[in-house]
Amino acid sequence: MAVTLTEAAARHVSRNLQRRGKGVGVRLGVKASGCSGLAYDLEYADAVAPGDIVFEAHGVKLLVDPKNLPFVDGTRLDFVREGLNEGFRFDNPREKDRCGCGESFRV
Repeated sequence: MAVTLTEAAARHVSRNLQRRGKGVGVRLGVKASGCSGLAYDLEYADAVAPGDIVFEAHGVKLLVDPKNLPFVDGTRLDFVREGLNEGFRFDNPREKDRCGCGESFRV
């Protein structure tokens, strides 16, 4: 079981952690949302919670609660710029379907 960060995503996270002045990494999870059922939930983490599964790539920690791991296992988190837009992209091999607007997914 693994969740990975690309070098671009790790650079973006590192810069933002430095700007914040605190934090150990980012926490990846899912929440009920949208027409397909689940949405990714990504937030900066100030501490590792008991039971967190910790993945590390390019010097950045990615924390996942064990109850969320079945939904995000194998996911590669990337940070992309396309024209004027930029943001995180989740490449999840477990996704079976994604809603038309891209807001939610189903496993």
